Order: sequence, then structure tokens, then C-alpha cells
Amino acid sequence: MSSPSTRDANEPVLSSWNAELAFRSVVEATADKAGLDFMRHLVKNLAESLGVDYAFVAEFAGAADRVKTIAFWAVDSWRPNVEYELSGTPCEKVVAGDLCLYRDDVQRLFPADSDLVTLGARSYLGVPLRGAQGQTLGHLAVLDTRAMPDDSRRLAVFQVFANRARVELERLHAEALLGRTLGELRQRLEGSQRELATTRGDLVLAEGQLAALLEINHSTTEHLRREDLFLKLARCVKPLLPPTDRFGIEVPAGPDSLRVHVLAFDRPGEGPMVEELASAGTVCRFAQEQRRVFVSGTLEELREPFPTTYAVMQREGLESLCALPLVREGRSFGALFFMCRKAAAYQGVSLALLERVATAVGVAVDNCFAYEELRTLRDRLEAENVYLQEEIQQEHNFGEIVGRSPALQRVLALVQTVAATNATVLILGETGSGKELFARAIHERSRRADRPLVKVNCAAISAGLVESELFGHAKGAFTGAVERRTGRFEVADGGTIFLDEIGELPLDTQAKLLRVLQEREFEPVGSSETHRVDVRVIAATNRDLERAVADGRFRADLYFRLNVLPIAVPALRERAEDVELLAHYFVERFAREVGKRIDGISADTLARLRAHDWPGNVRELANVIERAVVLARGPVLEIGADVLPGRGATPRGPAEGAAPPAGDRTLAEVEREHLLDVLARTRWVIDGPSGAASLLHLRPSTLRSRLKKLGIQRPDPGRGVAP
Repeated sequence: MSSPSTRDANEPVLSSWNAELAFRSVVEATADKAGLDFMRHLVKNLAESLGVDYAFVAEFAGAADRVKTIAFWAVDSWRPNVEYELSGTPCEKVVAGDLCLYRDDVQRLFPADSDLVTLGARSYLGVPLRGAQGQTLGHLAVLDTRAMPDDSRRLAVFQVFANRARVELERLHAEALLGRTLGELRQRLEGSQRELATTRGDLVLAEGQLAALLEINHSTTEHLRREDLFLKLARCVKPLLPPTDRFGIEVPAGPDSLRVHVLAFDRPGEGPMVEELASAGTVCRFAQEQRRVFVSGTLEELREPFPTTYAVMQREGLESLCALPLVREGRSFGALFFMCRKAAAYQGVSLALLERVATAVGVAVDNCFAYEELRTLRDRLEAENVYLQEEIQQEHNFGEIVGRSPALQRVLALVQTVAATNATVLILGETGSGKELFARAIHERSRRADRPLVKVNCAAISAGLVESELFGHAKGAFTGAVERRTGRFEVADGGTIFLDEIGELPLDTQAKLLRVLQEREFEPVGSSETHRVDVRVIAATNRDLERAVADGRFRADLYFRLNVLPIAVPALRERAEDVELLAHYFVERFAREVGKRIDGISADTLARLRAHDWPGNVRELANVIERAVVLARGPVLEIGADVLPGRGATPRGPAEGAAPPAGDRTLAEVEREHLLDVLARTRWVIDGPSGAASLLHLRPSTLRSRLKKLGIQRPDPGRGVAP
């Protein structure tokens, strides 16, 4: 069909998908469109909302085994329409049946379809578009170069807009049919001068009918509210029939009742009336169930078979009736009716005309119902989203912090108390225990939540630049300072600043930080101008600051100023009850990111997870789960004993201090070893011509980012050991 997508086939599908936004984007993009313009905007916005590469609408191309696209979106543009054979394609099963979803490996399932290879398709979703009599007009389909998630809400969105496409495609076919009919009548006019007067009369009548029917079709896109649509239909239908006093539509309101929308033409000042009636004994229920037109010339004919209709018409002084079923896609969903005070008013009306009127009205009403269904589903999704958010907040009220253990709950209770104040907070905890999440929880529950939370990793900034990073610098303050720089404290004014690894700050910078905490003011590097700020400080460290104070590596006055409200985050081994809950959380998250379906974790694996000591805490657990998800081959996650030895067990492998065999090491382990070797040779100097960044041909900021990701920190001189 076209060239394949340039996106990476292994790129994960969207991890968070907002159904409400998807509905809104497609509805807004197509609300004022009609015809082929509607189809083009539908496939474009449907592809973008569902996050897929290809979307198209196709109809039969003059034969039962060939179709052609009428709107085709591929990655980033509308593509020329193509014609192809159905045989051997997934589309063949769609037009012959119902909705078909092939989540992955669609090329293997349909090896004869070379277009799937050309497009690089891995997944396919399609639904047939059926006409009023149940015939298949074509189909709507989306394809993607990645696996497609099995998401019922995505399928609901797709089916609702497929119904909208069905309505538009049938309207296009109806307009084409009407156009051909009008052309035939005009040919008759030109064919015989002798019948000119008669033909002219027929043509005027037919053109008036066709114009009215076309106007009904156009109302499909112009009026989506039931009340507006009803008034429009009444104005369109009235010229097509003999004098009519009542026009109405009845739809089921329940298993034994009907909702009647009726307009009295003989009361022009009144709008549509809505009434509910028992469905038993009504002509409309009979027309709907039997799927055929019913015409009555006198009121007396209705007395015994349809007592409910008889009573209503007798009350209104009406004599004759015409009822037509509203049928779409093989289902009858209501009835259209006309009533008149005159007897036998509809006896001479063309049955073909009545059927055309019923078909046109059925398309318009069904489209209105589809829009109402869409709106109802959107409102329900909004309500579900609000409910889920409330449920999460009621469960533990702390976003991404997962767990129910007593140790964690005690800390969360302290966080809730501390958050309401402006006091400085010091978060203590081992590496990987999630100190940043607790800092974010404090900020989001404080009075500063509408202002920024600015994060600074003190360990990732070189000693020469940390002061400029925190407090900014003036133009010309030092070599390379070609313009004024705004510091992190100034950015965080009115909000919160999170100083991670506070123990890594140089002593001279510690003095400036103390002044900010006490006086709430500072001078940028190279400037004598004093800046005042209102910033709440949250600091975190995995070091023993009391020992650092005793060793002279951390200012005692700054420590006591930071240690106003200390919060000790428990290590994962101290809240073992949360391991299983966290494991399931990470499995769901990483499976969604990599596009795999993983339904659970094996019992043996859960036992190993609970038995492990987790020296790397939650970060280590996340890494283990992510690696296992990437390597998983089935729907149940398995982690072997060689990856997670039990608590106190000695892991299998090389002796302590010895490098594992190259074939057993991961890429991250090899990279970590290489970086540590280079850092040792440069005495942990990162910047400068002799620094580690220069030797590795990296930018210093890039190297610091890699060190952070791999958990590499500079050795503590006071302890003499590397972390």
C-alpha cells in the first residue's frame, strides 16, 4: 500500500491513555465535517487518539472480493487511496464477520498479504460497516507497527466511531443513489417532447422529494441533540406526505414502555412533546417488531388490535395513521409515525417513498443515538477517573508511594503532618529507598503545591559549579559566564527546593546555604546584589551526617538547621510486607511500557522476592522486575534462584572482588566497571582536560547523568570505601 512507518517497531505503546481526551479529540475534529472530508479527518484523529500508525476506511470496489480505500492515514499524512483484493488479508475476515483484533504477529497469521510486510504491521483491528439492511458496505481498520494492547476502553472508542463511520458511509451511498435517481429522471425529461408536461411535473415532485431526503441526510452531521434533530426532521418530512397533523418518533424506554417524541403541526406555537406510554397495544411496537410499514385509514380499525394507540388518537381527534420501522444494521430500534385528522390520508402514498423516508430518518436518529452513547461513555469514564483518583487518595493519599506496612504508614502519617508546615525537612534513608517520592509527597500536600518543586542532585554537580547552580551567577563572573544565569533557589521562589545528597555539598557552599535558610537571601556568584526568596528546603541524604559533622566534613550549624523535622525512610527489608505489592506494581508498569501481557507472578518468584535482603531497596527491586519483564516469555513472571538468592544465602558466581566472566555480565555491569576504572585513574575528577569526561569523550553533564543512573558515587574519604 505505502512505505512502512519510520517509528521503531519495538517502541512501547502509550503507557497512559486518556479515553476522555481520545473521545474529545475525534469528536471535535469531525463534528463539522461531512462526506469524504469527514472520513479523512476521522482516520487521522482516530489513529492519533489510539496511538497507531495506520487507519483507513474502505468500501467495495465493484466486486465482492475487491475493496478500495476512501480515506487512508499513514503515520503523519493522508496517503493516496489504493485498491486491493480481500483474499488472504485480515480484512477478508472483518467484512465476513465482526470486529477482529490481532494484537501481534499479524504478518505470520496472513502470510499471503504482502502489504502487511510493506507497512511493517504487527497488529490489526477492524470492524465491518453494515448498511440498514445488514449488508456490508465496507470496513474501518487500524494497523500498528507495534503490538496492540488488549484494552476494552480502546475497543469501545473504536466501535463507537466505527458506528459513526457507518452512518457517514451509508449517507454517502444514499446521496449517490439519490443522485443517480435524479439523473435518470432528467434523462426521461430529455427523451420525449410529447410527455414534456407530465415529465416536468414528475421531475419537480421527484426533485422536491430528493431535496428533502438529502436535507434529512445532512441533518445527520448538523444536529446531534435529540430535540434539535427532531425539529429538523419534522420540517424535512412534512412536504413529502399528504397533510399531516402529528409527526412523531417512538423508541423503547424500557422492556414494556415507549418514549414518544411528537410534534403537532396544527399547533405551531408548541414545541415537541415527550410522553412515555406502555408499549403493549401500540402500532409503533407492532411496526418495530414486524419491521414493516403499517397504514390505517380509519380510527375504528385500531380499536381491538391496538387499544393504546386507539385511545391516544381518539383523545386527539385523529383518524388515519402511518407507522414505519426504523431499522439499522439488522436491528429495529424504534418507529416513525404520522397521524392525520382526515380519513384514509395515507392510502395512496408510494411505499417506496415511505421506505426511503424511514431509511433516511433511521440514519439520522441512529447517528444521534450513537453520539448520545459516546457522550454517556465519556461521562462515565470521567466519573470512573474521578472515582479511581478518590479511591487512591483514600487508600493512602500518597501518589506513587506503594505499600501498606506499619513502618511505611508511620512515615506517611509523619509526612502528612509535616507537609502542612513550612519547616525545613531532612529525609534520611538508604540509597534507592525512594526519598525523592517522599519529598514530592510533602510538596504536593503543602500550601506551596501550586508552585514548582525544584530538584537538585548535589552529588551530580562539580564542586566548582555547585554554587552557581544553586544561586546563579552574574555575566562575566568567571570564564565562560557569557550571560546571567538564574539559580535554582530563584526558580523555586514561592515553592520548594529538594536538595538530594546534601552531604556532598562543599563546605563553602554549606555556609551560603545556611544563610538562605536563616535569612532567606543570597547573592549570585560575581554579584553584590542581594536576592530575597521564599523557599521551603527539603534535603535528603544516605550518609551519616552526625559522623560527617564529627569529622569536620559537614557544618554543625547547618546540620542542626536542616534537622528540624527529620524523616527516616525505612529500608525495603524493614517493610517486607510491601515487597509483593511493589512487585505487582512494577510488573504492571513495565509490562505496559514494553507492550507485553503479564498476568501475574509465580509463587516461587514471590517467595524469592520476599526472602531477598534488598540492599538496593526499592530501586533494586524495580531493576530486577524490569529486567525480568523484558526477558519474560510467558504471561507469568518467573525469576530464577540464580538472580535472587534467599536472605543470608551466598549468591552463586565468582568470589568476592573478582570480576564475573564476561559472558555472565550485563552491559550495565561492564559499563559500570569501565567508568569506575576511569574515575580511579583521574582521582574522581570529571571536568577539565585530564578529567574522566575528556578521557571518555563525553560531556561532563552526560557523564554525571550516567553515574547517577548506574548508582555510582564518589567514595567517602572518611570511610575509605566506595559505595
